[in-house]
Amino acid sequence: QVQLVESGGGLVQPGGSLRLSCATSGFTLDFYDIGWFRQAPGKEREAISLISNSDVITYYVDSVKGRFTISRDNAKSTVYLQMNSLKPEDTAVYYCAAGFKVVVGDSEAEYDYWGQGTQVTVSS
Repeated sequence: QVQLVESGGGLVQPGGSLRLSCATSGFTLDFYDIGWFRQAPGKEREAISLISNSDVITYYVDSVKGRFTISRDNAKSTVYLQMNSLKPEDTAVYYCAAGFKVVVGDSEAEYDYWGQGTQVTVSS
């Protein structure tokens, strides 16, 4: 039973921080690339970060670069997204996804498994 379960979302003030977790089961995490996506109200889902299975290559979309950090702990079967200096425009549902062979990284079709999403709201 393959599962990806996001947690750590919630309500935070502008300038605050959150750490999202993606707990995985049912597959061997160290064989998979992991992407984080988000979908804001009224907008399409977008890729924001990627970490390769080798833990060498990471990617961040320009809007989060320098503020967000992706990491993975294969021993704990968990991927993290540390989010600092949060802005109201970061408000969205955040999803993690796993792909066995991700080439481009920002295409949803490259990912085999998806989590249910966790809500992040940045507001005063």
